[in-house]
Parts: sequence; structure tokens; C-alpha cells
Amino acid sequence: MRAWVAAAVALALCAAGFVAWQDARRQSDALRLEVAQRLGSADAALAQSRAKDADLGNELRDAQAKIALLEARIAESQSQQAALDTLYRDLAPSRDELALNEVEQILVLASQQLALAGNVQAALGAVQLADAKLSRIERPQWTPLRRSLARDIETLKAVPYVDVAGLAAKLDQAQAGIDGLQLARDERLPAPPPEAPAPPETGWRAFVRGAWADIRSLVRIEVSDRPAAALIAPSQAYFLRENLRLRLLSARLALLARDDVSYKADLAAANAWLRQYFDLRTRPVEALSATLVQLAATPMPTAMPDLARSLDLVRTQRVARDRPPDRVPAAAPPPRGK
Repeated sequence: MRAWVAAAVALALCAAGFVAWQDARRQSDALRLEVAQRLGSADAALAQSRAKDADLGNELRDAQAKIALLEARIAESQSQQAALDTLYRDLAPSRDELALNEVEQILVLASQQLALAGNVQAALGAVQLADAKLSRIERPQWTPLRRSLARDIETLKAVPYVDVAGLAAKLDQAQAGIDGLQLARDERLPAPPPEAPAPPETGWRAFVRGAWADIRSLVRIEVSDRPAAALIAPSQAYFLRENLRLRLLSARLALLARDDVSYKADLAAANAWLRQYFDLRTRPVEALSATLVQLAATPMPTAMPDLARSLDLVRTQRVARDRPPDRVPAAAPPPRGK
């Protein structure tokens, strides 16, 4: 009995040992497989890393070649820039010459504004700008020029300001409203006050009352304290309005040209036509007549200042700078003795 028990225990131990051996073998095989897979992955990663290192080495060599090329081009560009700077310093005008050129151009533009448009404010700003440019450099030889510019500034400030744009806008507005003005011949008499209703009548009394009303409507008497309106043919009303519009347009052109005589003459003629042929009791006609009187009373300068003296001084300074220095003539050789 004990032998059987011992045999069973031995058999169980052998079976357990076999199972443990099988499990250890299986784990060992799995470990080997995992190690092999990892080694394969490491070899692939190593190969890929070596390929990347080779690519990076190639790119680094290309980058170094490009950097060397860029450095060469930068050095060439710097040498060219230095040559251009030297050439520019040799050819570029001096600061004084540039200032005189700018001042001359500014004064030319200011003279054009005065002569063509009569724009005193623009000319004043231009002369002040020219004086400011000269003051920043401070050259003693420019003192006469700056004095002349100071006189021009004072002269321009003394010129009365005229709002040409505002006056022109009022004249344009007056032209636009001409078609809506009522002529004096178109005025209508006020309607008679309504009569109280009469009691209804019949027969011959109604006939007599109706005939009397018809006779009264044929004749109307009006007492007026003003002269009779000027009558024109209906076909001439269009030409009257157009002539009035042309007068206002001529006044606008005279305003832009600073022609004070023509400007006031055109406004006076337009106002005379307005008071003669249009109904002054209407508000638009009365307002337009007051506007024309106000426009004619605006004072305008008779003559624009002249900047010719300052321009001549600027050009004289430029000629003096451009003129080469006079050379001392060489001494004549002594006469040879005979």
C-alpha cells in the first residue's frame, strides 16, 4: 500500500515537473520571439536612422554650399553698394543746392496760384514753407532772400480774404433756381371774398341776378401802389430766363478771374432784370435779389501780389553756386633780350 502511494506521489511529481517544464519552455519560446521581434525592429530603426543621417549629411553639405554662395553674393553686393555710394556722393547735389531747387519750385507754384487762381492762402502757405526750409540751413548769404520772403509773407497777409468757392456756390445755386421764379406778368389777383348765400329766387328775379353777376365778372378794378409789371410775350420768357442765367454765369467767370468791375456789373444787370421782369412779392425772387446785392457788396482785391523779386534772388543764388571759381591768370613770361 505504501508502495502504491509512493508511486502515485512520484507520478504526480513527475507530471507536475513536466507541466512546469512545458510552461517554462513556452515562456522561453515567447521570450525569444519577443526578443527577436525587438531586435528586428531595432535593426530596421537603425537602418532608417542611418538613411536619415545620410540624407541629413547630404542636406547639410548642400546648405553649406548655398551658404557659401550667399556669402559670396553678399560680399559682391556690399562691394557694389560701396561703389554706388561713392558714385552717388560724387554726383549728388549738395544740401544747399537741393534747398534752393525746392524753394524755387515752391515759389513758382505760389506764383501760378496767384496769377491763375488768385489763391492767396495757398500762396501764403507756400512762401512760409520756403522760408522754413531756408531757416533750417541758416546760410548768411541767404539773408537777402529771406528778407524778401518775409516781405512777401506780410504782403500776402494784408490781402483781404475772399471766399471764392463759397461765392461761386451761391451763384450756382442762384442759377439752379431761375426756372422756379415767377414772372411779374404771371401774378394773379386775389380771389374775391365769398358772398353770403342769397335766398333761392325764381322767375324774373333769378334771371336778373344771374345777368348782373355775369356783367360784374367782366370788369375788375384793382388799386395798386406799385408800377405796372413789365409784360413780355410768353415765347420770350424762356430767353429771359436763359439771359439771366448767362449773366450769373458771366459773373461767376469774372469772380474766378478776379475781375471786380465785370463781376459787379453782371450782378447789377442780373438784379435789375430780376426786379423788372419778376414778381418781387414772391419769396424766391425777393431772396435771390437780396443774395445778388450781398454778393455785389463783397470786396475783392484789385491786384494780386508779385513774387518775382524772391524768384530772381533764388535764381541768382543758384547761378552763383553753379558758376566755377575764377582762375588767376598765369603771369606773362618776361621779354627776351635781343
